[in-house]
Amino acid sequence: MSDFDPARIRDDFPILGQEVHGKPLVYLDNAATTQKPEQVLKVSQEYYSSLNANIHRGVHHLSQLATAAHEDARRTVATHLNAHRPEEIIFTSGTTDSINLVTNILSRSGKISSGDEIIISGLEHHSNTVPWQMLCEQVGAQLRIIPVLENGTLDLDAFENLLSSKTKVVSVNHVSNAFGTVNNVIHICSQAKAAGAITVIDGAQSIPHQVIDLQLLDCDFYAFSGHKVYAPTGVGILYGRYDLLAELPPWRGGGEMIKEVTFDHTTYNDPPYKYEAGTPNIEGGIALAAAFDYVNNIGINAINAHETRLIQYASESLSTLPGITLYGPENRVGAISFNFDGVHHFDMGTLLDQMGLALRTGHHCCQPLMARFGITGTLRASFAAYNTIEEIDLLTAGLNRALDMLR
Repeated sequence: MSDFDPARIRDDFPILGQEVHGKPLVYLDNAATTQKPEQVLKVSQEYYSSLNANIHRGVHHLSQLATAAHEDARRTVATHLNAHRPEEIIFTSGTTDSINLVTNILSRSGKISSGDEIIISGLEHHSNTVPWQMLCEQVGAQLRIIPVLENGTLDLDAFENLLSSKTKVVSVNHVSNAFGTVNNVIHICSQAKAAGAITVIDGAQSIPHQVIDLQLLDCDFYAFSGHKVYAPTGVGILYGRYDLLAELPPWRGGGEMIKEVTFDHTTYNDPPYKYEAGTPNIEGGIALAAAFDYVNNIGINAINAHETRLIQYASESLSTLPGITLYGPENRVGAISFNFDGVHHFDMGTLLDQMGLALRTGHHCCQPLMARFGITGTLRASFAAYNTIEEIDLLTAGLNRALDMLR
């Protein structure tokens, strides 16, 4: 698509045409989940209406077709991410499942033991905090935290001081879901690898907005959820470097992840199947590939440029409102978080909902980050390809109206 036209893109999303409380829906909660275009909805429906069968284990026609479609989807994801090979792409239920998979196979491998250290950052979603806490509690390792500076970015000098021979894993998000901060993950991965640590990137908030080149990032693991990038819920991806996947043990046991089973011994399958026990979300994986096709048809760079304009316009527009505090750096991606003096974010969000404005309120699963800034939560507006400048004007007007009601 040569000329980016959000109005034409909006026509692909049937949900955006509805009204909420008698007002046109202004959907600004994309960091929580994106809406789905007709092109993806059609693929999901067609799978169940004409292709539904279990994969890999059937010789009949439908099973062969479903298997081919699912493995084609794996190749589409690998190409989109510029992975070295499709076998590095593991289907999961989402980012949370992917990170838990990593923590569990590392735990079972014996690579992390008492006295070792794992580094995460103060910007992390709970999904990239709690699994590592659980691993540390299990093996006696210590969790170390990269501090967050006043502008909402990471203190990379402090990070480098945290690195030592004890550091076994560094796991950070690519983009903060709460503040829109873009972390320098290339530098972080490079420094971590120099210290001999395994690197894990939570890509849930970068996958919808940026070109992701895994060979450039040079991380060991990269995780994301399909529903953040116009695909269904319940499907996600864990990329893992193939030599690591081949070396590490499986986590879940069951069908598909085996080569041969006897009551005396089980021989495990090769990656990625070693990590895909049981029947996967077949439709979800195929629809995820359709979502990437949709994004690539528009152009991820065109989407990024459009969303950058939206973020800049929103920052300038919101900054004119009395008593507002914007959190995070000026160069945000995807989301902008803010509060008003003397106004609770939940009260503001409730009034905005009555005007048809869908924003997220609360701590955004980042309670330690909120505590760092002495707040309980924020209002968060987050953007996608189908959002418009006019919607930001409606947001600004709605906030002004709500302020008049609450003050």
